[in-house]
Amino acid sequence: MTAGQALNHPVLSSLLPVVLLIGTGFVAGRLRLIRREAVGDLSNLVFLVLVQALLFRTMATASLERLDLASVAVYYAVAAGLFFTLLAWWGFSSQSAVTALAAIFSNTLMIGVPLVQLAYGQAGLVQLFTLISMHALVLLTLATVVIELLLAREQAASGQQPRRLAATVLRAMKNAVLHPVPLPIIAGLAYALTGWGLHPVVERPLKLLGDAFGPVALLLVGVTLAHTRIGPHLGGAWRIGMLKTVVHPLLMAGAGWAVGLSGLPLTVMVVAAALPVGANVFLFSQRYHKAQEMVTASVAVSTLMALVTVSAVMAALAWAGQ
Repeated sequence: MTAGQALNHPVLSSLLPVVLLIGTGFVAGRLRLIRREAVGDLSNLVFLVLVQALLFRTMATASLERLDLASVAVYYAVAAGLFFTLLAWWGFSSQSAVTALAAIFSNTLMIGVPLVQLAYGQAGLVQLFTLISMHALVLLTLATVVIELLLAREQAASGQQPRRLAATVLRAMKNAVLHPVPLPIIAGLAYALTGWGLHPVVERPLKLLGDAFGPVALLLVGVTLAHTRIGPHLGGAWRIGMLKTVVHPLLMAGAGWAVGLSGLPLTVMVVAAALPVGANVFLFSQRYHKAQEMVTASVAVSTLMALVTVSAVMAALAWAGQ
């Protein structure tokens, strides 16, 4: 295989741009072109502006009648099962909730879309877009509700005014719905149901903002890495990377086969589960100030691991005839 053929491999051609963007951000941070003090502002730009445009536009223009929910339901059942298992294993704390989210939240957009398009074509993209349309809504809303409940418990344990359980649950649900990720998704879905479509005057700036999300988010990961001591977190990042890129797809494959999934729907769901940690988890950790350094290291380490593990998963699925 020539160097050019190797670079055209679906996994390499999808993951290497991600690695290069993180590396560019790392160099910019090391050279202090972007200072540590600016990381919070950049995080707000990505989380409160760019991702809002991306999520609203994605859902507002979605073809709801094309959504195939059977394989996606299995995917989220597996993800939720792994999330709560890890939460119980690591201890019910807000920090554990963030790290458990890292083990189940895939980089479906920056890596998943080009990878699936190159490997499985338009039919594979339809399957993946079904997953992406609800990915942040389901997983980030789940994590938000859990972390809000855990934060309320931790505040009560620290001597702050305890809340009644019902009030705590209602507060957690309100914070989940008004969270910067689920809110534009819900608004976009509601708009899509009207059937009006987006006028180009509105759609074009939303697309420009949304297109900037992935690159800026990955640059931000690199900048944060430049100001983070990775050494103390390398072991933990490796464990999260193994959970994300090995354990998660194995569980998805087993559950899919158990309920009778096969062919392209199963293949795309397993490949999606094998993808590295998504940048949204990094932004989530920044927002709650929990496990930021661990999650930052996990995004970088799992992306490098995925060069091998995603290739292995795809080869195994092809060998099994999926």
